[in-house]
Amino acid sequence: MASIGSYQLYTIETGRFGLDGGAMFGIVPKPLWEKQISPDELNRIPLKARCLLIESGDQLILVDNGIGDKQDEKFASIYALDNDSEDLTRSLFALGFSKDDVTDVILTHLHFDHCGGSTQKVNGKVEVAFKNATFHVQKAHWDWAELNNAREKASFFPDNILPLASSGQLHLVEGRFDLFPGIEVIPVDGHTRAMQLVRVHGDGRSLLFTADLLPTHAHLSPAWNMGYDLWPLTTIDEKGRLLEEAIKEKWHLFFEHDPVVSLCDVVQGSRGPEIANPRPLHSL
Repeated sequence: MASIGSYQLYTIETGRFGLDGGAMFGIVPKPLWEKQISPDELNRIPLKARCLLIESGDQLILVDNGIGDKQDEKFASIYALDNDSEDLTRSLFALGFSKDDVTDVILTHLHFDHCGGSTQKVNGKVEVAFKNATFHVQKAHWDWAELNNAREKASFFPDNILPLASSGQLHLVEGRFDLFPGIEVIPVDGHTRAMQLVRVHGDGRSLLFTADLLPTHAHLSPAWNMGYDLWPLTTIDEKGRLLEEAIKEKWHLFFEHDPVVSLCDVVQGSRGPEIANPRPLHSL
């Protein structure tokens, strides 16, 4: 457990999966990126679906919720899905919580590896997994996902999204602002339209949940971006601007997908931003 301001912060591990290393690093040559994260025989690099739990009083806020467990064997094989040792339910239980205790879910965006745990199958029927929670999504991103463009069709799954619309639990937000006192949402557009990062701040300290703007620590360099990004030049601009702010204000970075590094500081090195003091969240 760690704390910032009035909030207690916990790491929630929801499982492991794999994505093609070339897709994860875009134009970066394999001889360079494989020094950072080694691929398997199918060129997939290991990734985590790591989420952030924020507690204050009667409020329990979950930022993203992983892939979930609705997938069939073919999907699990393609994405090297592994939630045998860690999943959302068990991670919450280990901290003394259940899905019913969650009051709010902030979804950075609606790609399957970030929102798949929002719904679950019960007796063959898909239903919302957090029955007492409000789901917060940027309106521009929700509208974008509804268009279901050809480029992202394999990332937007109806079973993850449609039940939220019909549940009455969906709250669409707009822009950069404090959603709750000390919890800021920051929309960015390079990866997908209006993905939102989450910054927890208080007492002069900040932690930034980097989502897919910085999926791993290896993506700090300007050109080290994902082939999945819809607008890579926008990603470069947004990353540069936010990392400049993070260095100046001494923000901590929390990585959602890095297989090893969950938390670090960021400093200005001779060739650009660099990670410093990588450590688990409870050492914050």
